[in-house]
Amino acid sequence: MPAPIPGHDCPLCPRLAGFRNENRAKYPDFFNGPVPAFGDTKPRLLIVGLAPGLKGANRTGRPFTGDYAGDLLYATLGKYGFMAGTYRADPNDGIRLKGARITNGVKCVPPQNKPEPVEIKTCNGFLAGEIADLSSTKVMLALGLVAHQAVLNAVGAKRSAYKFGHGARHELPDGRLLFNSYHCSRYNTNTGRLTERMFHDVFDKIAADLARQE
Repeated sequence: MPAPIPGHDCPLCPRLAGFRNENRAKYPDFFNGPVPAFGDTKPRLLIVGLAPGLKGANRTGRPFTGDYAGDLLYATLGKYGFMAGTYRADPNDGIRLKGARITNGVKCVPPQNKPEPVEIKTCNGFLAGEIADLSSTKVMLALGLVAHQAVLNAVGAKRSAYKFGHGARHELPDGRLLFNSYHCSRYNTNTGRLTERMFHDVFDKIAADLARQE
């Protein structure tokens, strides 16, 4: 089973803990805590994002649920056979991931969606524990540069040896594969930095690699 996430009142990052308390007062019905991973407990594919969105995962308690990034991600997971059910941006929608799991490099929502380097470093131990415990995982997908760097740190790989690039495929020292994609945020899709076709192109490559491993 994946390593446990921080407790709901994790104090390790003072700035994030303070922001969490502000949000609990402002949005008492939100989840407002470190967001646990979601999906298959023995996944072949692990998807790593940056951090929960304030009114997305921080509200719902499920990664990429409740904001535009989740609309594109879960639709793509369904298209490529990694999801059963209909995604409705609600943690009670009953969807089930098949062979895939979603987590974040930073478990708590940061102000302005920008975690500081010390917070990324502090939370990296939890990501490292998750990855180490997922022996079934053969492929990882990092959504954005920060997630890419977090994965490299978590597996003890040198950043200089694995340059981030949309659609890039990296063979890690432990034999796993790491793919890169621009983050599926509304900002990236609205500006054309990431299109649906570009996102699907990455999943085409992932699906091909997983098929070769069967």
